[in-house]
Amino acid sequence: MKYLEYKGYTGSIEYSPEDNLLYGKVLGVRGLISFEGETGKSLEEDFHEAVDVYLTDCKEKGKSPEKPFKGSFNVRIPAALHQKAALLAIETKTSLNNFVAEAIRSKVTNEPV
Repeated sequence: MKYLEYKGYTGSIEYSPEDNLLYGKVLGVRGLISFEGETGKSLEEDFHEAVDVYLTDCKEKGKSPEKPFKGSFNVRIPAALHQKAALLAIETKTSLNNFVAEAIRSKVTNEPV
């Protein structure tokens, strides 16, 4: 799947054959910020406008805009897997955080660990 990028925000791209319409939402934020368009160009323009409106609304309300994909998240895994990862991290003289980051990096870039 391809994505739209603007001012640090990422938007999804979906298609509704029933409506003959492209649509999407801003990913990585809790609130719903959606956009649509009949062409790729109009979808991208509406995405930019949606992000700009969100940022303006936050500024007018005196609140900080939510930062998408801030680099921190909780992961729940089985205790046995947690133990194996923690022990391997110790053996390789790295933190569990770095061990997990490297495992994810390897998976998303299709490189072996």
